[in-house]
Amino acid sequence: MTNPTRYTITAALPYANGPIHIGHLAGAYLPADIYVRYLRSQGREVAFICGSDEHGVAIELKAKKEGVTPRAIVDKYHAMIRNSFQEFGISFDVYSRTSTELHKKTASDFFLNLHEKGIFEKKITSQFYDRENNQFLPDRYITGTCPVCGNESAYGDQCEKCGSSLDPADLINSRSVISGNVPELKETAHWYLPLDKYQDWVQEWLETHPGWKSNVLGQCRSWLKEGLHPRSITRDLSWGVPVPLQDAEGKVLYVWFDAPIGYISATKEFASGMGKSWEPYWKNEDTRLIHFIGKDNIIFHCIIFPIMLHLHGDYILPKNVPANEFLNLEGQKISTSRNWAVWLHEYLQDFPGKEDVLRYHLTSIMPENKDNDFTWKDFQAKNNNELVAILGNLVNRMVVLTDKYFAGKAPQRGTLTEAETALQAELSNYPGRIAASLEKFRFREALNEYMNLARLANKYLTDHEPWKLIKTDEARTKTILNTGLQVVANLAILGAPFLPHTAEKIKTLLNLGEFFWKDAGSLDLVIEGQQITKGELIFEKIDDAAIEKQMEKLNRQNQATNQAVPERTVPGAREEIQFDDFMKLDLRVGKILKAEKIEKADKLLKLLVDVGFEERTIVSGIAQHFKPEEIEGLPVSVVVNLTPKSLRGVESKGMILMAENEEGKLSFISPGNEQLPGSIIR
Repeated sequence: MTNPTRYTITAALPYANGPIHIGHLAGAYLPADIYVRYLRSQGREVAFICGSDEHGVAIELKAKKEGVTPRAIVDKYHAMIRNSFQEFGISFDVYSRTSTELHKKTASDFFLNLHEKGIFEKKITSQFYDRENNQFLPDRYITGTCPVCGNESAYGDQCEKCGSSLDPADLINSRSVISGNVPELKETAHWYLPLDKYQDWVQEWLETHPGWKSNVLGQCRSWLKEGLHPRSITRDLSWGVPVPLQDAEGKVLYVWFDAPIGYISATKEFASGMGKSWEPYWKNEDTRLIHFIGKDNIIFHCIIFPIMLHLHGDYILPKNVPANEFLNLEGQKISTSRNWAVWLHEYLQDFPGKEDVLRYHLTSIMPENKDNDFTWKDFQAKNNNELVAILGNLVNRMVVLTDKYFAGKAPQRGTLTEAETALQAELSNYPGRIAASLEKFRFREALNEYMNLARLANKYLTDHEPWKLIKTDEARTKTILNTGLQVVANLAILGAPFLPHTAEKIKTLLNLGEFFWKDAGSLDLVIEGQQITKGELIFEKIDDAAIEKQMEKLNRQNQATNQAVPERTVPGAREEIQFDDFMKLDLRVGKILKAEKIEKADKLLKLLVDVGFEERTIVSGIAQHFKPEEIEGLPVSVVVNLTPKSLRGVESKGMILMAENEEGKLSFISPGNEQLPGSIIR
């Protein structure tokens, strides 16, 4: 395959309501940066695009909680994220934000393009509403039990535990995030993107990319198997891109419609700053568009955004979406709510000058095909046993020996022996070998190949012992040291995508000029007589005390979160209702005849309940509180006149009434054995 004219590389827009942690880095930003740096070294034209995602419900919620404006929240975290990326060495061509006027216009124009084509469907629907706070509740303002996995803290748009995309109506025992009340339904108008009409198209398009990662295609196929449905792309909010229609006052674009368009608006900002057109990066078929994301964003980047681009008609579609899996921390899932995370800005403060140590370790454990685990002990071992002992040792030996024996000037290379010829043959293969891995997004494999070259050079030095040979054969010593310096120069070129700060240090030590990937594989990079600078070690050992400090910090964070016991608060009574409203509920005594777990749903039980006039199937999120065999035969209180709902493919006809204590423990509201099934509860 010939190389494309240009590349548009995007990294997932980080959400500006908190800082960046190592899971974010390993998932999207580090692999994207490695790939971009490699492409630039290949001499290819690249636009590396990113920016802060600054709209959506979560930012409004955080602002309400902290008593500030949404603008104050996004300004704070945009600056923190941008500065952390810059110091860490993520080499974006532009780091923009979705609150700019340029983005608002770009997103509005995109919406109007589809609107004028008659693609959207305007619907009057019943949306959840918090009467106490007099506002409609967007998806993230509603929590409840996920019908797929039983997670009791799922949001109305997505379960962050199992990754399922949800609708607020899917949630079991839903409640308002603002007041804690059970929300009511109220009519409102919204615009919908009819994804179902384009399922065949996106399915056929995805099948034209058999080389995509199996985890990406697998998740897409699973989602498509369930069937696409129209998706609302507007929300009743005050913070966001206003819907550009006269009859849409008080409505904004849904963040997952607005945010990916941020890639386009950021590209416009980048191109404008360079004095050139943005359009080739998004409209030229010779351009290769690649999205780097984490697995929780696969559906949006592989199904919804491609459909949007396809319907607009002016844009290219992604050539690849190399999504990574999740990175855990010390055997546990990274949790921002529990502060169980390694935050990038704090790492940069705690380990100044060690940006590349974290880059190296995260690349070595990158969760490319499955979840992986970061441990501080592993981090220490990788630094001490690999960066210090292999790469750092090689560079230090070459610089010190050259300074000691030849006054710091690159010695003359004499006659090459079989050892140098063999080394040259091996060296010539490494640029292609590492490139082949990077082209396939196998970053761990590429890094391992890189370190193998450093190991090869160390072995060459150890085998030929120039520190001994100098006493008897100066000419041969010169050849060995010249050869070693040439390999170190190659390591600077080939290591730049992974370890950019280190590569610059090596270039400074060797006084190297500007080299590119095509120059690697040669033993002619360092000129005879070139001044080699003796400097500080490029890597230093990390001692146990530094690691213990990080573990203590993690544990303090975790304990502080877990031990914080809030004062008991009992919600006040909800808004008064009329007696006739209450009488609409049909409450009956029921008896559980049979209970069984639902496959792949940890918290759901399928119950067969005798309600007197018939036996009914009811799905209840109580599997983590009761074993099926424990509850068979129990009398229960049942709402029997609820509209049936399909949960995990099972039609549920009714709801079992439960009581929940402060610790989340459930108990049945039992009418007692003396009441027969079907008896009315008044």
